[in-house]
Amino acid sequence: MTNALAPASASAFADIAGERVRQHLIDPEMCARCGSCEVACPHGAIQNVDGAFVVDATTCCAALECVRACSTGAIDHWRLRGAADVYSTDEQSRWARLPPPGPGEGGDAEAEPAHAHARAPADATKPQGLRYTHTVPALATLLENRALTSGPGGREVRHLVLQIDSPGFVPLEGQSVGVLAPGVDTHGRAHHPRLYSIASARDGEQPGTRTFALTVGRVLADHDGRPIRGLCSNYLSDLPVGATVRITGPVGESFLMPEAADVPLLMICTGTGIAPMRGMIQRRLRRDAGRGGPMLLLYGGRSREELPYVDEIDACDVARLERRIAYSRVDGMPKRYVQHLVDEAAPRIAELVLARGACIYVCGLSAMEHAIDDALGRAVIAAGEDWARVRTTLVEHGRYHVEVY
Repeated sequence: MTNALAPASASAFADIAGERVRQHLIDPEMCARCGSCEVACPHGAIQNVDGAFVVDATTCCAALECVRACSTGAIDHWRLRGAADVYSTDEQSRWARLPPPGPGEGGDAEAEPAHAHARAPADATKPQGLRYTHTVPALATLLENRALTSGPGGREVRHLVLQIDSPGFVPLEGQSVGVLAPGVDTHGRAHHPRLYSIASARDGEQPGTRTFALTVGRVLADHDGRPIRGLCSNYLSDLPVGATVRITGPVGESFLMPEAADVPLLMICTGTGIAPMRGMIQRRLRRDAGRGGPMLLLYGGRSREELPYVDEIDACDVARLERRIAYSRVDGMPKRYVQHLVDEAAPRIAELVLARGACIYVCGLSAMEHAIDDALGRAVIAAGEDWARVRTTLVEHGRYHVEVY
C-alpha cells in the first residue's frame, strides 16, 4: 500500500482508489469552533456542518495552513485510511470525540505529513493537557462580572473572575479554557465549548488564589453587521455572581511565555486579543519586579473607550512595560492600526528580536495576521536580515506565536 498524501481534488482522489490516504481530522473535544481553520484552508476542504468543523478528504490538499491557524491543537490529527473508507463529513459532524486509530490506521505521529509545528519556548513550563472535557467538565464559581467597555457603537467587553472548584485545573498564561453554555442546539445536542484565553497569571487573578480571569466580548452582530446573539458570550455576560460555570481544558501547548526572566516579550494585539498578554504581563510584574527583561506592547482598537484594560495598562511603570496604542475610529484623527505601530517601532523591534532574543506574540482578529507579518518583515529587512529565514528560525525555536480568531 502507498501512503499517499490527501489529494488536492476530487478527480485526484478517484485516481488513487484502493490506496491509503492520510485523512486529516479535527478533534471535536478540543475544537473551539472559532473558524480560523476554515478561513485558512486554501481549498475549502474544512467546512462547518451543523456547528461542527470537519474536513472533506476528497478536497484536502495537506497545505497545512489550517495547522498554523488553530490555537488549540484540535486540527492536528491524522489517520491512514483506505480511499474508499475515509470518514465522511456527515459522519465527522456527529462525533462527540475523535475515534481511536483502528488496525493499520497509525497514530497521529505516523500518519501526519511532515510540517513545522508551532512550538513553545524551550524553557516554558510544561502545560497541563486537556484534563477536563465536555463529558467530564470542571466546575468554577463566578466571583466577578463587570463591564470594561460599553461605548456607543462599540462592542461591550466584560471582565469575569472565576474560582476553580475542581481539583487539578492549573492553566498557564497563554492557555485557554472552554466554556459550556447550558442547553442544547437545534439538533438536540449539548452545546460545544466556546474557547476563551486566560487573562490572568498562573497564580490567580489575585496572587495565591485558585482564580482566573476571562475577557468576554458580547456578540450582538455578525461580521457583516447583521443582528445575531452570540450564544456563549451573552450567557457569560449576563451571568450573576455566584453562578456555577462548566469549563473544559486547559488547552494550548505553544502560546506560552518563556520562564527566563530576561527574555524580552513583544506583544501585538487588538481588542480582546489583550487577554493572554494581560496574563503574561501580570506574571512578569509579580514574579520579576524590576529585574525582568523588557516588554513591548503594541495595542490597537477603535477608540480608547473600546479598549479593554487600557487604564490598567497605563498604570504600569513604563520602565517595565513599554506600550504604544493605535486608534482607528477617533473623530478628527487619521485611522491608525496596530501594524502602523509595528512600522513606527521597527528599530526597537529589530533590536529586541535580532539582538536580544525576544519572543513574539500576536493575538486578535484573523484579518490582522498578514498585515502584522508583513510589518514585522519590513522591520527585519530594514535591519539587513532576510525575514523568511528569520521567521522560520523564530518558529523553530518557539519564539513566534500567532493566535487569531
